[in-house]
Amino acid sequence: MTHADTDIEERADSGPAAALPPINRLGLNDIRACFRQGLADFLNAPLFGLFFGGVFACGGILIIQSLYIWEKGWLIYPIMVGFPLLGPFAAVGLYEVSRRLQQGKPLDWSGVLLVIKAQKSREIPWMGFVMLFIFWLWMYQIRVWLAILLGQMSLSSWDKFVEVLFTTPEGLIFIAVSHFVGACFAVLMFSVTVVSLPLLLDRDVDFITAMITSVKTVLANPLVMLCWGGFIGLLLMLSFIPFFLGLLVVLPVLGHASWHIYQRAVA
Repeated sequence: MTHADTDIEERADSGPAAALPPINRLGLNDIRACFRQGLADFLNAPLFGLFFGGVFACGGILIIQSLYIWEKGWLIYPIMVGFPLLGPFAAVGLYEVSRRLQQGKPLDWSGVLLVIKAQKSREIPWMGFVMLFIFWLWMYQIRVWLAILLGQMSLSSWDKFVEVLFTTPEGLIFIAVSHFVGACFAVLMFSVTVVSLPLLLDRDVDFITAMITSVKTVLANPLVMLCWGGFIGLLLMLSFIPFFLGLLVVLPVLGHASWHIYQRAVA
């Protein structure tokens, strides 16, 4: 039996938690410290970070190219805005890398990938379903607002869509409404995932308990979590500018940092 197999079995046999884990109070200094720790983890294991960041970046590039091919250019912006909502799920491998670095355990591809593979029989896939459902709701409400506000206008190309958005009253209303609703979805997604995914990877709890713990963490630390969520959103949006290539570094650093946020937030 390999070390990775033993590690998986140890956590699988730990037994479900009987109650919600206690939540710690965080300060802005914790955010700065966790970000520095995330950067250090990336520098200590850059190949893992570049691999997981590259997979996410390639997914974004593939989606955008497909929309061009299918002549659905008007969907590019809402997908780019909603795409980061799936970031925490893509960072599961990074959480495992940080966990191993923190505990001084061997860091190898087979060990990391085996632990990720083992999650298919645990609760993380259910969290993936929840996140994809929220993302689907985000895209659906965009189509609803498009039909209500811009249904009579031509959106045949990306250029035409941008022209309608910024030169018509309906387009400006669409921008305001969709961004407000999008912010609500972002807060919802952030609240249920900020510590739930690393918690599911680290402990044998069900995904409902993990989501409740995550929401409790946000409610216990509203200012800190608002700053952390805003910082994540800003860095991810900036990383899209060079055609998603910024995700090669931004995603792994944020993923590692999120692990350390979880470690400090959940007792």
